[in-house]
Amino acid sequence: MTTVNNSTDSASAAALANASANTNNLMSDTQDRFLTLLVTQLQNQDPLNPMDNAEVTSQMAQLSTVNGITQLNNTLLALSGQMDVSQSMQAAGLIGKEVLVPGTKIKLGTDESGGKVATPFGVDVISPAPSVIVSVLDSTGKAVRKIDLGSQEVGVISVEWDGKDDLGVPMPDGSYTISVAASDAKGAPVSADALTYGKVGSVAYTSNGLVLDLGLAGKYSLLDLRKIM
Repeated sequence: MTTVNNSTDSASAAALANASANTNNLMSDTQDRFLTLLVTQLQNQDPLNPMDNAEVTSQMAQLSTVNGITQLNNTLLALSGQMDVSQSMQAAGLIGKEVLVPGTKIKLGTDESGGKVATPFGVDVISPAPSVIVSVLDSTGKAVRKIDLGSQEVGVISVEWDGKDDLGVPMPDGSYTISVAASDAKGAPVSADALTYGKVGSVAYTSNGLVLDLGLAGKYSLLDLRKIM
């Protein structure tokens, strides 16, 4: 079940309408005060030293500029509201989807046939890397398996582990972590991040934006989403 629904859209629309109305009221009051001051200034000007036409024109231009900025702000508010609604609808479509997000945790279990099954994971290669190696670590931090992905271009790579160590021996069920080491042709480190697996159970619209609930994997911002599987 998702908390992103029509009530959220209605609340966003109402908030936008209130902000626009308040802005319009403020602008109307400002214009009224300006015209009142201008008329009073003209009525009480010194006949021997009347207001310069250029000064009046400058004041009117300033008011016009303020009005233009207000209209631009209203337009930006409307566009922002439309984007929020669009993102909410798209995020709701992610419920039930399997995704990859930043993280290092993986789970290893045994299926009905007795085979080992590990949750999928991935690597986000931020810069081209001639060498990318993923290490699977046990609960003590010991590397039990190294997976050589070879040369990789920029992008998200899905990786699977068969649940065995480097000698081909099945590892016990439980929690494991992964680490990624990427390097260039000279052996210098290259940016690459580990990605963990999760299944979207619900979507919430919060003050910090859209948040995806991935169950045991935790909660992540929509901006953390790296791949939909």
